[in-house]
Amino acid sequence: MIALAKWSVEDYHQIVKTGIMSDRRVELLDGKILEMSPEAPLHRRINDSVAEYLRDKFTGVAKVYESHPITLTDSEPEPDIALVKLPVSEYKSRHPYPSDIYLLIEISDTTLEKDLNQKQNIYAQAGILEYWVIDVKAKKLIVFQNPSTDNYELKQTYRKGEITTLAFEEISLSVTKLIPVD
Repeated sequence: MIALAKWSVEDYHQIVKTGIMSDRRVELLDGKILEMSPEAPLHRRINDSVAEYLRDKFTGVAKVYESHPITLTDSEPEPDIALVKLPVSEYKSRHPYPSDIYLLIEISDTTLEKDLNQKQNIYAQAGILEYWVIDVKAKKLIVFQNPSTDNYELKQTYRKGEITTLAFEEISLSVTKLIPVD
């Protein structure tokens, strides 16, 4: 049997500092350095639209990051959108930790299986309170809440209506503004 060497977050940071990966889009997932899918124009457009909408809704109460790393125990993924605690000065010398994160969102046009399985498990294990997947092809929002050991206890699917995050129940979001219509 071939043993796969797992990388720690510290190892990964050292590799990144060397510049070896500077021309590749990679992320650390469960101790493995994986290439990220190329970003298609549709994905970029949806990501941009959702991030702008969330910025409008959460200005002054949370920071919306797009495609930036977060640091977990043995992973450093780059979720499409992360809603994190203020002040942003906390992240001058580190990426957000699970305790800093209100919500993670992945936009799935070509990565649905990875987002619903591998990433969902990693985020649940890390204790991320809430994780949303925008399924572009099926035009639905899949909401995961209440993390357990390696899964979420609650999974709901939305196609329309209003939704709130666990952290900000007073801020109502339109599901149709989160899901692409064309």
